[in-house]
Amino acid sequence: MTMDTRVHTSLAQLLKLRYQARGFSLQPQQPVSSVLSGRKRSKLRGRGLDFIELRHYHLGDDIRTMDWRVSNRTGKPHVRVYAEEKDRSVYLLVDQRSSLFFGSQYKMKSVIAAELAALAAWRILRAGDRVGALLFNDDRLEQFPPSRSEQNLIQCFSQLIKMNNALSATTHAQPTSITLKEALQKTERYTSHDSLIIVISDFNDWDEQCLKSFKRLAQHNDVVAALISDPLEQDPAVADKLVVSDGTHQFEIDSSNTALMENYRNCVSKNFEDIRLNLIRHNIPVIAMNTREDVLRQVQSALGGQR
Repeated sequence: MTMDTRVHTSLAQLLKLRYQARGFSLQPQQPVSSVLSGRKRSKLRGRGLDFIELRHYHLGDDIRTMDWRVSNRTGKPHVRVYAEEKDRSVYLLVDQRSSLFFGSQYKMKSVIAAELAALAAWRILRAGDRVGALLFNDDRLEQFPPSRSEQNLIQCFSQLIKMNNALSATTHAQPTSITLKEALQKTERYTSHDSLIIVISDFNDWDEQCLKSFKRLAQHNDVVAALISDPLEQDPAVADKLVVSDGTHQFEIDSSNTALMENYRNCVSKNFEDIRLNLIRHNIPVIAMNTREDVLRQVQSALGGQR
């Protein structure tokens, strides 16, 4: 039986995206219309800095490189000398939990997440940087260290596909399932400084602890959030009749109840805006992704248009 790539992705589909990963960039130079442009500070300048040595201050040295601790101890001004690294590390945190196995339009949220991760990974490799990943579903979290190897990336894709293809209408999160908070905390322990971290999720269980992890990650890295949603989640009134289930219980939503639908829309809209504004407040850009449009077109639009 042929797999429906709107419901589950495949290795062939993720490999095909290699040739479509163009028209956008994750590098420092961004168009004005890109969500990555205009930030107060950024390590997306392309490379981290590798410490080489301490030496005496010379006239014209950048005062920001001054090592005040050594200067105070020796009584003479010292600066820290850095060299640019030849590449940088990019980490993809990709959510494949049961909350993403939903889609009322073009594709499932879980497929959108997988395709977005693949597009980003291929673009990163093309730029000469290293890409690693932390993949998580309801049961486990898998780590793949940063590498410029296509073979390592394909191994990562294979695990991503296993998680994606294991999702079904009969699976649902258990009380011991992995939370976004736990995945972010694992990312904190796993990632190094001066990296780019892209978090791809529907942020279904967002809380204050998630924001704290984002803030800690953003202190020494560039962090980008890709928030995936479905139109039906935002407005159930578009459906004539809607039956909702958590895998155990189910009930029918009366979409003709105007007051109920308005309260729901306001609640969902406020939750989405709270996440977006809290992240932007801490200099963390948000890419809004949906299940209605092609992934590549959405990325190109968010990052400044096709180039």
